[in-house]
Amino acid sequence: MDSIKRYLQFVKPYRWQIIGTLIIGIIKFAIPLLIPVLIKYVIDDVVGNTSLSAGEKTNHLLLVMGIMVVVFLIIRPPVEYYRQYFAQWTGNKILYDIRDQLFSHIQKLSFKYYSNTRAGEVISRVINDVEQTKNFVMTGLMNLWLDLATILIAVAIMFTMDVSLTFVSLIAFPFYALSVRYFFGRLRGLTRDRSQALAEVQSHLHERVQGMPVIKSFAVEDHEQTAFRSQNKNFLQKALDQTSWNAKAFAVVNTITDISPLIIIGYAGYQVIQGDLTIGTMAAFVAYIDRLYSPLRRLVNSSTTLTQSIASMDRVFEFMDEKYDIDDEPGAIPCTTVKGDIKFDQVSFKYEEEEETVLSNLNLDIHSGETVALVGMSGGGKSSLVSLIPRFYDVSEGSILLDGTDIRRFQVRTLRDKIGMVLQDNILFSESVKMNIKFGNPDATDEDVIEAAKAANAHDFIMKLPEGYDTKVGERGVKLSGGQKQRVAIARVFLKNPPILILDEATSALDLESEHLIQESLEMLAKDRTTFIVAHRLSTITHADRIIHMENGEIAEMGTHEELMKKQDHYYRLFQVQQLDN
Repeated sequence: MDSIKRYLQFVKPYRWQIIGTLIIGIIKFAIPLLIPVLIKYVIDDVVGNTSLSAGEKTNHLLLVMGIMVVVFLIIRPPVEYYRQYFAQWTGNKILYDIRDQLFSHIQKLSFKYYSNTRAGEVISRVINDVEQTKNFVMTGLMNLWLDLATILIAVAIMFTMDVSLTFVSLIAFPFYALSVRYFFGRLRGLTRDRSQALAEVQSHLHERVQGMPVIKSFAVEDHEQTAFRSQNKNFLQKALDQTSWNAKAFAVVNTITDISPLIIIGYAGYQVIQGDLTIGTMAAFVAYIDRLYSPLRRLVNSSTTLTQSIASMDRVFEFMDEKYDIDDEPGAIPCTTVKGDIKFDQVSFKYEEEEETVLSNLNLDIHSGETVALVGMSGGGKSSLVSLIPRFYDVSEGSILLDGTDIRRFQVRTLRDKIGMVLQDNILFSESVKMNIKFGNPDATDEDVIEAAKAANAHDFIMKLPEGYDTKVGERGVKLSGGQKQRVAIARVFLKNPPILILDEATSALDLESEHLIQESLEMLAKDRTTFIVAHRLSTITHADRIIHMENGEIAEMGTHEELMKKQDHYYRLFQVQQLDN
């Protein structure tokens, strides 16, 4: 029930709209309850009234039918329209608010969370599960109460006609309540299992669609078909388990609601035979059977729908409760003016508590405007080190100081605002080239964007694209070459103009011509900034003020290119090997 309480916090701002919709809904559902009363009146007071002539009976009939035509053709249609409109409007506004909060939550979750969670799982919770919760508003907060109101109004009218027959009509209600309680208790768990299985199918599909070039290049379509079939079969089994239990619930509950009308008809017929009940009253009661038990059957559907909604709520709030590994500490200060001095003070780091240490007792002092290159074999800790500066992860021990202040004292977003990054595989969004560059500064003018592109040696190739700066680049920038993507990524860092720059393998996957253009752009970008370069090709970092050779999370040696070459140790051997390879 905790999920329901939390969900109601999103509902609360729209409580008056819901109350208004309920009032309109009660009018809408109450109008058809006039039909059985009309049947009784026509049979007992018009057709069966021996004191009236045929003409008078006809006049009475026309009058009452005229009133009903006005009610059903003029009053009911707008009531129905506004009930539907306001119900859907309210439900969609609540979903908008939940998704808005979830997206904010998604952006605060750390790299660690995303490294352990598939994107499809996140998407499923934000899209499928949130959509399912809409039924709680439509069914639980509206239709459920309207059906209950319909039953209460019908029962009240029936009591005015015949008390004993009304009590007979209600004899099945306790059995109905017990069966609903029994069957729908377990349905919540089965529904959660089904939702999880669906999320797994979606996650698998999302990954495979993104990796389709790999599947095709290795010709493993048959293997992947089998793997998908396994995921799909798991979902099928969970769906069938839920469906089976749901079907049992409907079979039992509908049997109860089907037997009740037979009891009512039998008892009412006996009373008419005994002369204790008029034929009009019996006909009205038979008509009320449908008015009474149709909402009751809808309540069974509502129970199923509500159970599914609550199971989805559980999954939404479970996701919403994911803790932030990186968050502002109380009293965090904005990172405003940055000089660029960075100090690693006895820094140790591991990705997970139970995993091995990636960086061990690291001490490093970098001065403002200095260019520092990090080199060494894969797994040495180079990328881990630079990922600590913008606090994608936090140090396990020690501290990192920016201009003498521990970076954990800064508000995370203001810290990252002072850092520009160019990675080996820069992600571009499936929007225009211009919008991708403007990620560096969303408020930049078109002129600023063009200047940044020129500085990144990107302007010429952008102008040759079909629509220039307005060309859509496709998902993850698939319409651009590797070198073009890198230059767009560099342009957005130029536009950001940060005092600290991190280049993580920014040229390692490029051809020589692209590398030359990009190297030229990067050197211009690094000017007068504190710059960290993680490099595989040592020929691209010989100009660095300091080169740090890392092995097993520790600094093996440090110095300028010339100094390290003279030492003829780790760096020298690595450089010689690369020169031979070339």
